[in-house]
Amino acid sequence: MQLNSSVSLARDFARALSPLAFAADCGIENPDPWQIDVLTTNSKRMLLCCSRQAGKSTVSALLALHQLVYRPPSTVILISPSLNQSVELYRRLHQFYEKIPGLAKATQESLTRLSLDNGSRVLSLPGSEKSSRGFTADMVIVDEAARVDDELFAAITPTMATKPDARMVALTTPSGRRGWFFEQWTSGEGWKKVSVTASQCPRISQSFLNEQMRALGPLRFAAEFNCEFHDDEMSTFNSDLIRRAFSHDDFEPIHI
Repeated sequence: MQLNSSVSLARDFARALSPLAFAADCGIENPDPWQIDVLTTNSKRMLLCCSRQAGKSTVSALLALHQLVYRPPSTVILISPSLNQSVELYRRLHQFYEKIPGLAKATQESLTRLSLDNGSRVLSLPGSEKSSRGFTADMVIVDEAARVDDELFAAITPTMATKPDARMVALTTPSGRRGWFFEQWTSGEGWKKVSVTASQCPRISQSFLNEQMRALGPLRFAAEFNCEFHDDEMSTFNSDLIRRAFSHDDFEPIHI
């Protein structure tokens, strides 16, 4: 019994030191190279611009759970355009939590939040500027970040103001050439930026991608699977034209 206890403590210590050991015990034994990079980086600000089904939700849930368990007491906020999306990310985190026996015990559980006896908690919030105020966070994970309003981004950032080691992870597929994620991706500073196309994901077959190209068309496919930012096909003016209009005094009027 003593031997088993010692082995358990040694493994827990290994998980605390290495998110990769933690991921392995959660069932992710062979993460992709980019996932290894994300799990082991010390960066406090990350933008993950990834193909559909590349594994961005998986790696984000692992980061969040590792924070909760091994850096207590931590408050982690999961936020998405809708509560249902936030709950899906929370479910992924909770599935990993249930895979490892002996972690900090739950003192409160619901469909949207989890509190542990080490003082940590995770909250799933809808994409509302009002619902995101009043919290102090050690980690904020923004899912479908390209579809989150600029007002929400402005509201959620101050939750980390008094936490010098707080981390923010924003994950998404592209959604047009506007909004805070696009601006930060193209010109923002201080972010670790990770791009993962479908061709870089070994779990996505070429036959599936060929089907999606036919079904979605080239522009939608490029956004969903090649991480390319394009203007909406229904837009009257493209984003480059709008940007020039605000930055050039001699911009010629357009007659329509």
